[in-house]
Amino acid sequence: MTNLQEDDTGIPGVIFISTAMGSHGPSVKYFVTAGRTQPSFSVSLSDTPRILANSLPQRDLSRASGPVTEWVRLNRDALLRFCNEGDSYSIRQVVDFVKSLNKL
Repeated sequence: MTNLQEDDTGIPGVIFISTAMGSHGPSVKYFVTAGRTQPSFSVSLSDTPRILANSLPQRDLSRASGPVTEWVRLNRDALLRFCNEGDSYSIRQVVDFVKSLNKL
């Protein structure tokens, strides 16, 4: 798992990626500020990414949902590979994976 910052994604805020899949299936989480207890929303890694759950204020959701779902669409295949195989990645492989992601 890792937190991706604006330098990694081109999106203000934090996108959390992990190999652990929640009840919604493969997804990423967006936070304005990193932290497990911070408000967030999740986006599916499906053909048509969609918001799965949200605890952010509406203004933050409205501002970030478009860019985050577009970023997921651009990186879907790589993100799915990470979800399915990333638990065996070395730190170097994780760094290379993050560097390979498309930015907005």
